[in-house]
Amino acid sequence: MSNTTHFGYTTVEENQKVHKVAEVFHSVAAKYDIMNDVMSGGLHRIWKIFTIAQAGVRPGFKVLDIAGGTGDLTKEFVKQAGKTGEVWHTDINESMLRVGRDRLLNKGLITPTLLCDAEKLPFQDNYFDRVTVAFGLRNMTHKEQALAEMRRVLKPGGKLLVLEFSKVPEVLQKPYDLYSFKILPWMGQKIAGDADSYRYLAESIRMHPDQETLKGMMEAVGLEKVQYFNLTAGVAALHTGIKL
Repeated sequence: MSNTTHFGYTTVEENQKVHKVAEVFHSVAAKYDIMNDVMSGGLHRIWKIFTIAQAGVRPGFKVLDIAGGTGDLTKEFVKQAGKTGEVWHTDINESMLRVGRDRLLNKGLITPTLLCDAEKLPFQDNYFDRVTVAFGLRNMTHKEQALAEMRRVLKPGGKLLVLEFSKVPEVLQKPYDLYSFKILPWMGQKIAGDADSYRYLAESIRMHPDQETLKGMMEAVGLEKVQYFNLTAGVAALHTGIKL
């Protein structure tokens, strides 16, 4: 018997999810940044600035940006790591990776860009000082396997940072649901010509583990000193953990 998983609220075969997620991001890649600004009111930029600050990348660091997409984090890490550093911009989706690569090149930033699966990272053990994933973990089929891979490639003393949509307090749930399932798909249709992809994104957020559950998952794969920061009342959360 084949295994199943969720694609938003829909149950699908495990081997189908990666293709369905790919279709979503192929569809939205060209308008991804515009939609992020519109649907978050620009807050995603503040969340990313906070993540970059928590990463504390210094000259000479080796950094892996997983699900790097359009390159917001990669861009800053390249500047911070400097000529002696090494920053990898990776994504499983070719359309998103191309957009990010082109943006980096347009800013005069040359750094390795790689199409790869976070559940099977093609890097040696104990290599990176920092590993980051922003708004990508919820789309992965086997989250525990991906987290274990992220820990594997970290050096002892290295830090993993996971920025992801999370859970808001109960008092905010109804207005947040109204926005997510009514307004967000409408904006997706008007701006990106694709309501279904943004309906999936809303559903995928609801299916993602809450703050405490994700903290436990990170601890279960061997990360230490795991903590999280709620951002904008838990609309997003940054989880960090250290490999000791």
